[in-house]
Amino acid sequence: MHPIVILFNFGGAFETKNNKLDTYMSVNKVILIGNVGQDPRVKYFDTGSAVATFPLATTDRGYTLQNGTQIPERTEWHNIVASNRLAEIVDKYVHKGDKLYLEGKIRTRSYSDQSGAMRYITEIYVDNMEMLSPKGTNPGTSASAQQPGIGQPQQLQQSQQMQQPQQMQQSQPVQNNPADDLPF
Repeated sequence: MHPIVILFNFGGAFETKNNKLDTYMSVNKVILIGNVGQDPRVKYFDTGSAVATFPLATTDRGYTLQNGTQIPERTEWHNIVASNRLAEIVDKYVHKGDKLYLEGKIRTRSYSDQSGAMRYITEIYVDNMEMLSPKGTNPGTSASAQQPGIGQPQQLQQSQQMQQPQQMQQSQPVQNNPADDLPF
């Protein structure tokens, strides 16, 4: 069996090694780097599973065209869903304002609201998460995690062991940080 080499064609199609369009292939992969908009909401179920949800903001910087036209900054808000072990890690380590690197899949679901109207929501289901906030900006923000089977348990255990001394050091007054003015 020969491996399939995928080349991204900016014309919108996927091409294989033989330059033939592969009609059986599809890709649903999202990579985001952004800031958590509010503390995650985590639900634990009787089965032992958990689901965490939170908004993540990604921002395209504003710029000026050569003709002087100002293009304003644009922020997109993404609905993030993490499940099971990843939800537990989110519950312990992720806080409003944290910068995260996320990999996942886009899913759209529908539901009926109170008036009976059909509503649609697009969510990012997380497969992999890396915390990018500097250590010490929030308690316990040095974790790195993936879904079970692919995970990095040693890294997580090390971050949990390192968390206790950090929390003791953080009892000193914190100086005003210009990043505190951010909306997240």
